[in-house]
Parts: sequence; C-alpha cells; structure tokens
Amino acid sequence: MFALRLLSEGGEAPNPFLQWMLYVGIAFFLLMVIVGWWVSSKKQSQPEVEHEVHGHQPQKEADDLVKIEGIGPKVAKVLGEAGITTFDALAHANVADVQKILNDAGLQMMNPEGWIEQAKLAAKGDWKAFEEMQSALKGGRKVNA
Repeated sequence: MFALRLLSEGGEAPNPFLQWMLYVGIAFFLLMVIVGWWVSSKKQSQPEVEHEVHGHQPQKEADDLVKIEGIGPKVAKVLGEAGITTFDALAHANVADVQKILNDAGLQMMNPEGWIEQAKLAAKGDWKAFEEMQSALKGGRKVNA
C-alpha cells in the first residue's frame, strides 16, 4: 500500500487513474513472468519431443577411427565427412561404398577390407582380439609371413 500512498497527492485520496495504472502494471508484470516460465519450460522439453517425432536417436559421439590399422587422420576426416564417424558405422559399411568414398576423395590406393573387420571388433569392445588382428596387419592389410 506504500505505492498507493505515493500515488496520492498530498493528503487527498489516491488518484483513481494512477491507481488503475499501478494495477495494470502489476498485472502486466505477472503476465510476463508466467509467459517467460511457460516458454522456458517448453524449450527444455522440445529436444526430447523432436527426437520422438523424427524417429531417430541422438547422434553418438565420434570414435577415434585412427586406432584402426591403415586409417590415418586424412582418411578419418574423409570418412567423417561421409558420415562414418563411429566404429559401429564402419563395421556396418559396405566395402564397395567405403572404397567409392575413398576414390572420390582421391585416395585410390587405400584398401578398406581390413578396416571393416577391425571396426567390428572395436564396436563390440573386443580389444584383445582387435590388438591380435592388428599385429598381423600392415597398413590395414594382412601380411603373409
């Protein structure tokens, strides 16, 4: 009521117009608080709804494809640009499709056959078998002993 006392002029009764403006200002402030709360709560729940609507999972974090024998930083970048960023994606890739990606990037001398076998083990998390396989490879290819 302190605000109403300030609105009064001298010892007179409060000015009805100023009183009405005070109530409108308070109502507007409360309305903005409610709208702000509603918008922020809607933004927080929106990404979950988006994934359900589009029917896809959030993209997994990229794996370090350079761990695969025969893949260097340049090849990993080319594969990443083609959408192959995880061991699982490489494990499920077709050799011919990967070879086409490499050819289009000017890397015709690369052979992805051994990469896919390594990626299958890495995707499973079978690091012991992965390391054993790599010891028999040179540049991603099997070495004849």
